[in-house]
Amino acid sequence: MLVIGLIREGKIPSDNRVALTPAQCKWLKSHFSDINIKAQSSTHRCFNDQEYIHAGIEVTEDLSDCDLLLGIKEVPITQLIPGKSYIFFSHTKKKQSYNQKLLHAMMDMGITLIDYECFEHKDGQRIIGFGFFAGIVGAHNGIMTYGNRTGAFKIGRVGDVKDYRELIHTYFGLKLPPIKIVVTGSGRVAHGIVEIMNLMDVQEVEADEYLSREFDYPVYTHLKGSDLYRHKLNGNYSRTDFHEHPDHYESLFKPYLSQTDILMNGIYWEPRIPAFFEMNDLKSADFRIQAIADITDDKNGSIPCNLGDATITDPVYGVDRNTGNKTAPYLWSSIDIMAVGNLPNELPRDASRFFGEQLIKYILNDIRLSGSEIIQKATILKDGKLTSTFEYLSDYAAH
Repeated sequence: MLVIGLIREGKIPSDNRVALTPAQCKWLKSHFSDINIKAQSSTHRCFNDQEYIHAGIEVTEDLSDCDLLLGIKEVPITQLIPGKSYIFFSHTKKKQSYNQKLLHAMMDMGITLIDYECFEHKDGQRIIGFGFFAGIVGAHNGIMTYGNRTGAFKIGRVGDVKDYRELIHTYFGLKLPPIKIVVTGSGRVAHGIVEIMNLMDVQEVEADEYLSREFDYPVYTHLKGSDLYRHKLNGNYSRTDFHEHPDHYESLFKPYLSQTDILMNGIYWEPRIPAFFEMNDLKSADFRIQAIADITDDKNGSIPCNLGDATITDPVYGVDRNTGNKTAPYLWSSIDIMAVGNLPNELPRDASRFFGEQLIKYILNDIRLSGSEIIQKATILKDGKLTSTFEYLSDYAAH
């Protein structure tokens, strides 16, 4: 019998998403007689305790008899149970300094850590994540930011609606001005952005047309890796080579700075990948961008004027064009940045439902059947020790 425990989110600020919805828990129990699920009592979940109880799931404080504990964000050290197996977003694979103590604690406690972020198909594509709904919410917020800045139109907050279906209804009758938008990326985040572009009736155009003319209706162009980067020596782009040697590449984004009103960034970034532009570019009279939705949200990353996280309650800040300092939003001397690390929390029930479907489809049955290569490669710690895949973390993991 595999006993799964849904842990209460303990990170502050608290996250309201869940790994499995009540309906998904009920489905798993009815289809697999060797699976049992318990939910730790929580006042913050988007699905409350009563909804789990109604689905036939035991709600309890004590998860010590569970084999596998599922969460979303990092588990506070004081809430870890020694010797258990956990799956959550640990944010340790890039040697994030702020979670080094957490990794050390899990090693000391003999914990097995599996990370959602590390579940990958053979070609390196991520299997599971909240990216699609990050794209949905981020694109909405990017358009909202531009509307608030210019006064050209007004749309409300995503968190004010019940669900995604109701959000779609808020777009009926919305008429955007003839703005030009760049969408970057090719993964789930970008798919979510494009979904909102289509729902808002923003027309897609090819990059060369986008760069060469103006339009009397709103348009976007969708830029992927080969549109954004080229090899410094041979001028080509190879996805495999780029991911292995991103420092050998340079950005091709500069021509878009003078042709774009809103930038929706949904592309992967790590420190060796070149930024789209430089902070000094903000001073240029040709820098047309007024609002940036940095949905992948890497501080000083692809978007160098991302000065760090905003919050869901206050998602937009300004960056002064001349000084590069953070300002209040919507000032004439600044550009506006929407950069929030937990965007799917604005549509938590839809995002959780989508996430749980991927978890059921690709992961949980393999765990029930004692593992797979996918799970093995996503296991950072096994009984408190680094696995071979993550030996590159040895200096980070050293006490």
